[in-house]
Amino acid sequence: MVIIGFEQAALLDIACVSDTLDVANQHGADPRYDVRLASLRGRPVRGSSGLALIGGTPVERLRDPIGTLVVAGGLGHLEAAGNTELVHHVRRLADLSGRVASVCTGASVLAAAGLLDGRQATTHWATASDLADEYPAVTVDPRPLFIVDGPVSTSAGMTSALDLTLAFVEADHGPELARSVARFLVTYLQRPGNQSQVSMYVKDPAPDHRVLREVVRHITAHPDGDLTTPALAARAGLSERHLSRLFLDQLGRSPARFVRAARTEAAARLLEGTALPLAAVARRCGFGSTETLRQAFQDRYDISPSVYRLTLRRRAGLPRGTAPG
Repeated sequence: MVIIGFEQAALLDIACVSDTLDVANQHGADPRYDVRLASLRGRPVRGSSGLALIGGTPVERLRDPIGTLVVAGGLGHLEAAGNTELVHHVRRLADLSGRVASVCTGASVLAAAGLLDGRQATTHWATASDLADEYPAVTVDPRPLFIVDGPVSTSAGMTSALDLTLAFVEADHGPELARSVARFLVTYLQRPGNQSQVSMYVKDPAPDHRVLREVVRHITAHPDGDLTTPALAARAGLSERHLSRLFLDQLGRSPARFVRAARTEAAARLLEGTALPLAAVARRCGFGSTETLRQAFQDRYDISPSVYRLTLRRRAGLPRGTAPG
């Protein structure tokens, strides 16, 4: 396992991979993972925090076959993607590797090397549009935690590298070892790759408009309430037209679309943290039926609620009928 770093790389991107594999070794990975940090000339990898990792292998000296090649991300990713020498060696080493992966904005380096052409890829949600604009041959999807497209994998922001690495451990050594590693790392489950990388409440900034902020708080706190546009407008003391304009201007969606997304996210939290049957989840989140919940969940997460819950239980090693949390 070779992790490529560069100036202004995110040290968390590197540590999520290296430490997860170290724990896998401690828990009996056979064969063991041989993890190496590589950089041009073997230079220290200095992160944006000012801390540095030393003792790296010169990337230009790597000649032997590699099981997995991982490119870290970080603030320096654009400079790294523009470094023709580094990109050349990434392309060269990819030919020696069984798997190639990137963490976060490290996808820029893979794209610069042409390794993502014709493939689906993800990256940190904040830079996904830039990646798509710069490399039109890459199909960029900012939603998943990670994407595996043949021998090439890409992951989203920072700690999603842990999820991708756990997926590698499971592929290499089976689910039992992956679960043991996850428990030791005190991550309560291994999230599936198609789980959304960003909660809507984290991604969307709070509206500037005071009344709209109160409406949003009401929606998120009462997903089972009357959240029709007329009801919300009456609560806010605004006309329906004015409220709709505020939603579009400040949140980029209509009140109805925002409500549907909020209810779907609330359902995801109940599926993760409770053993409630789907009918009860649908009722508590304001969906008229389990079918309406299923359609909304499929649209937002590209997975059905029942399969989502089953995946979480399997990753956590829990029997049916128990809550993953």
